[in-house]
Amino acid sequence: MAYKISDDCISCAACESECPNQAISEGDTIYKIDPAKCTECVGSNPSSKCAEVCPVDACVPDPAHKESKDQLLAKWKKLHPGETPKA
Repeated sequence: MAYKISDDCISCAACESECPNQAISEGDTIYKIDPAKCTECVGSNPSSKCAEVCPVDACVPDPAHKESKDQLLAKWKKLHPGETPKA
């Protein structure tokens, strides 16, 4: 499933540069994650980088966007045509 950023976000921007899919952007008051681009870092990293670097644990799984690892990998392949998945 895609991740989302909760209201606990302090807008520090730590997560934005860590996203290999450029799914994270600055919202009106907090950062936001585009679920169409979020692959939980499947294809790029062994774990979700945004959640790892967030100092307040605001990057959390979004139950509204449940996807299997195969679905996440397929999404990654569409976002990164011609590249080989790393994780």
